Amino acid sequence: MHKQMMIVSAALVVAATLALGAFGLSTGAESGGSSTPQNSKARAVLQDAAGNEIGTVKLTQDGDAVEVKVEVEGVTPGFHGFHVHAAGVCAAPFTTALGHYNPGAATHRGHAGDLPVLLIDADGEAEASFSTDRFALGDLFDADGSAFILHANADNYANIPTDRYDPDPDATTLGTGDAGSRIACGVIKRK
Repeated sequence: MHKQMMIVSAALVVAATLALGAFGLSTGAESGGSSTPQNSKARAVLQDAAGNEIGTVKLTQDGDAVEVKVEVEGVTPGFHGFHVHAAGVCAAPFTTALGHYNPGAATHRGHAGDLPVLLIDADGEAEASFSTDRFALGDLFDADGSAFILHANADNYANIPTDRYDPDPDATTLGTGDAGSRIACGVIKRK
């Protein structure tokens, strides 16, 4: 990826992360508080519905936060929703990964698995790095595991005021942020 595009992508990730914080998305209230050892690592390989590898996600426990580094290629340019989902099963069309990771039963944009959108550049590539305190790395390894899902559309974080739109936001908007179909999935595995 070109250095200039990486800088732009990084700036957009910082802006998205700040926006998420403004919406109350980085409260850490969702975290199960597992005692994950410092510098524990995990990894996921993102694959599309045909089984082609399109990217990787690397995770590192850093104090009370998890550092997330994402690299993808071969994806339609534009914004794409990106989430941790509740089950570590990736059979296309990836509904096997269940809904967003949400141990606190929050509404969307408050799910522990709600992450910043990814901006795919004109070459179909993206790199992003961010930190979240919404879960500890060990929290993702419950009985059925967890997975990352890359969606076809941007995530609006259910940020649709009910007094400004008719019809009001529907269950899909409120549950998933209208992020659309699941175009890639990666099971989170200990490294």
